[in-house]
Amino acid sequence: MYPFEYHKAQSVEDAVAQVTRGDDGKFLAGGMTLIPTMKQRLASPDLLVDIGQLDSLNGIRKDGDTIVVGAMTTHATVERSPLVNAHLPGLAQLAAVIGDPQVRNRGTLGGSVANADPAADYPAAVLGLNASIVTDKRTIPAEAFFIDIFETALEEHEIITEIRFPIVKNSGYKKFPNPASHYPIVGVFIAVTDDETRVAVTGAAGFVFRCEEAEKRLAARFDAAALEDMKLSHEDFNEDIHATADYRAHLIAVMASRLVESMR
Repeated sequence: MYPFEYHKAQSVEDAVAQVTRGDDGKFLAGGMTLIPTMKQRLASPDLLVDIGQLDSLNGIRKDGDTIVVGAMTTHATVERSPLVNAHLPGLAQLAAVIGDPQVRNRGTLGGSVANADPAADYPAAVLGLNASIVTDKRTIPAEAFFIDIFETALEEHEIITEIRFPIVKNSGYKKFPNPASHYPIVGVFIAVTDDETRVAVTGAAGFVFRCEEAEKRLAARFDAAALEDMKLSHEDFNEDIHATADYRAHLIAVMASRLVESMR
């Protein structure tokens, strides 16, 4: 790890002011990605501004027909939240299968979403639930937030402050995890509203995406049998030592079918 300066932010405004002092300053949330990357010398920020202890970025509340989760809320807190379990069970299910207990008690919602790892779990919930990402500058709809692998609509030194998840009629999440890392080789999030059924997929491609074929089939008939013969184009899917692109396409149908069965 290369040497760096550390600053513990006292507020969001202080964090933004401090991070600009560095030539390559970075915000530090839970540190689940940034710290290992620095240890491997794949990143060398000269300044870390810790925002993990800011109370204004922490907590879960209900605001009308929306569940609002602060960016620095840990995965474990989301998993155990009575509000989340009552109104968005799919989000609680997702948080419960992230990494291991150590990661869930340290990692944060905002840090995961801002990193936009193509195999992260939370982006599937953000896109599937059509959430809004609130920053210190603006509100970004989920459809416009994820751009490419590790790339989002966030501007330099823009901080996610909270994410607003609309309450839906039903939701759920299932993934086929890598047994070592617990990252999803394929993860599927389904959200059912009065108007539509949304199916978001993570792990299969370079960034999270909606599976329109599954959405069309489930909108007509919300039943696992509706997905039995679903064949997806996989030319843009990931292919590595863990799974071929074709296998990932197959897993989307399998995990979506299992999830639908569990949601009925």
